[in-house]
Amino acid sequence: MKTLRSLLLFFCLFYLTESAVKAQVTINVATYNLRLNLASDSLNAWPFRKEFVKELIRFHELDLFGTQEGFYEMIQNLLELKDYDYVGVGRDDGVRAGEHSAIFYRKSRFQLLDSGNFWFSQTPSEPSYGWEAQYRRICSWAKLKDLFSGKTFYCFCSHFDHQAVVARRESAKLLLENIRKIAGDAPVFCMGDFNSRPEDEPVQILRGQLKDSREISEITPYGPEATFNGFNWNVIPDSRIDYIFIKGNVQVLKYGVLTDSKDKRYPSDHFPVVIRALIP
Repeated sequence: MKTLRSLLLFFCLFYLTESAVKAQVTINVATYNLRLNLASDSLNAWPFRKEFVKELIRFHELDLFGTQEGFYEMIQNLLELKDYDYVGVGRDDGVRAGEHSAIFYRKSRFQLLDSGNFWFSQTPSEPSYGWEAQYRRICSWAKLKDLFSGKTFYCFCSHFDHQAVVARRESAKLLLENIRKIAGDAPVFCMGDFNSRPEDEPVQILRGQLKDSREISEITPYGPEATFNGFNWNVIPDSRIDYIFIKGNVQVLKYGVLTDSKDKRYPSDHFPVVIRALIP
């Protein structure tokens, strides 16, 4: 009888401990504009940077990250990091052509439950241009289950137009509308290059329903406020245009803008924005 009671006590303690650990599992989430591959970038072209980008992802132990400007070949390079898979399609044909707003996730950590894409235009279900934009713009999304904690959440990855003011404003409205339709009340990470500073209208629209992770970080934000460096080592960056917004029951434990460099070169013309988050 004493042995039975001891075994029961052991299993109860094990279960409670395991449940408590599961409830406190954190996620390293990032957004990263990779900079498309242009030969005119010379030594900053993708072939000279791709290994550095992979090293950064590996060293900072990113569990989930959204990318912008990645073409299909670039995405295949990142998949050489064997524990990752991705969702997302090319913005030009809805398959492989053109830039992606891809979402990478650890296969050993997350189960993909659903995914999709929409274009920032008046016809969002098909490859299309919207509101004076000269380029097609796309948002990819994923519904994921964290196998460590059992929690389910959504991730949205976007790249707003860099020229058309009206396109950025209307894209912000459409993004919020689709987050409501697709994710409902579930926790959401909404990330991307929004080509807008904090005081600009698109960011203000998004902040009406989403929280800026930098502003709610439980410790002081790390690194510079600016997220765009233009590959220019000799100029202090001053433009914050990349964000991770959240919605729902998500705690932001840490927020940082990573300025990793090697031989006075950056791995991209944007800095990655990284948070450590907890879904209680």
